[in-house]
Amino acid sequence: MPRSHASGRSPTAALFLGLIITLAAVVAYSAYISHQISSLRQLQDNLVDRNRRDSLQLLRIQNDLNLLGLAMRDMLDNDEPYPLTAWSAQFARIRSDLDDALRLETQVAVIDRTPEQSQFLGSRVAQFWDAADRTFALAQDGKQAEARTQIRLSLQARQEALGTAVARLLVQNNASEEQAALEIGEIYARVQRQVYRFLTATLIAILLTSLYLIRSNRQLFARLAALSEQRSELAQTLISTQESTLRYISRELHDEFGQILTAMGSMLGRAGKHAPEGSSLRSELEEVRQIAQSTLDKVRSLSQALHPVMLDEAGLETTLDWYLPVVERQSGIDISYEKSGTPFPLEGNAAIHVYRVLQEALNNVSRHSGAKQAWVRLRFLPQKLELEVEDHGLGFVAQAAKQGIGLVAMRERAELLSGKIVFSSPGSGGTLVHLEIPREKTEAHAG
Repeated sequence: MPRSHASGRSPTAALFLGLIITLAAVVAYSAYISHQISSLRQLQDNLVDRNRRDSLQLLRIQNDLNLLGLAMRDMLDNDEPYPLTAWSAQFARIRSDLDDALRLETQVAVIDRTPEQSQFLGSRVAQFWDAADRTFALAQDGKQAEARTQIRLSLQARQEALGTAVARLLVQNNASEEQAALEIGEIYARVQRQVYRFLTATLIAILLTSLYLIRSNRQLFARLAALSEQRSELAQTLISTQESTLRYISRELHDEFGQILTAMGSMLGRAGKHAPEGSSLRSELEEVRQIAQSTLDKVRSLSQALHPVMLDEAGLETTLDWYLPVVERQSGIDISYEKSGTPFPLEGNAAIHVYRVLQEALNNVSRHSGAKQAWVRLRFLPQKLELEVEDHGLGFVAQAAKQGIGLVAMRERAELLSGKIVFSSPGSGGTLVHLEIPREKTEAHAG
């Protein structure tokens, strides 16, 4: 059957290319996801986490400023009989905590804060403490009224300005956190979209690859079916040719050579009768006649082995009744033959194929199994014919390498009859050959 180059092309190259593309896509997508995750981690570290720590310090600063505000309010009230210098220790504690908070806040301040914004809070706090020092210096000198005026006009205003600045920074941090949340949301959404796209592309690639594999497999199985059909036709032709050749040689041996040897025996017998009684010529003629008769027997035996004439004349049952005792004598194997069921006609090609399977199975028993006993079972069932050949020798595995061609021929003959043949090992060891042939196929091949 002619085939185009495309139909015989292997799909390996295309599948290998598809595998490379798929792996490259997976690697590229993995790199993209890793980059997005790295960006997300960097955004969280540089903005979100720093904003959180910065806001904590700003709240600490705001708390210190509120404490200062409460202290200054108490200082301005006249309810307490203490001088203003009594609050110097409280101011010192708040100043220490405030300086520490400012130092930490400077370290964790958000990246997008300008240098002016970073310096503003520190300079304003320094100015506040300068004013506070001057206020306490006035109080130390006994100028309580001037010190309170300084608190009212300068310190409280500076404290409120600092509170406003800290509040503004907190608002800015909140805005930065909201912006970071939006960016993080965009990254998640972008990654999610990419995941969906990648999954879609992967599913499409899998679908296309599957369709390509299905198409390639269909073409492959179509070619295998065509080759199998051609092989069956070739096997049938070869087996038919073989059987025709064997039949022709068998008939030539039986008819031509058999007649010649028979005539030679008769002529030698007549010639021996004309020779003197007890002469060496007569004994020699008798010896030659016996050789001719032995040769005739061997020719007839060979003719029957190549193609039993009775297979065409009397059918399979009669041929097996003759053949099995012959195998016993020639091989020394004890064969138990069992026939069951109601016999139906089995002649022609069907009979030849069954006979050849039996012949090959018994040859394997004789040559390879080492068994001294075999069992042959022929069953005529309503819908099929069964033939079994069993031995308890070396077994199928030990024989397989030696009888490969014979097994192939047996399978081919079973397939020609639309039957099946199974080679197995019985529980006691050895080999069991089981042949099944549909009854309608035996009738179709008869004649």
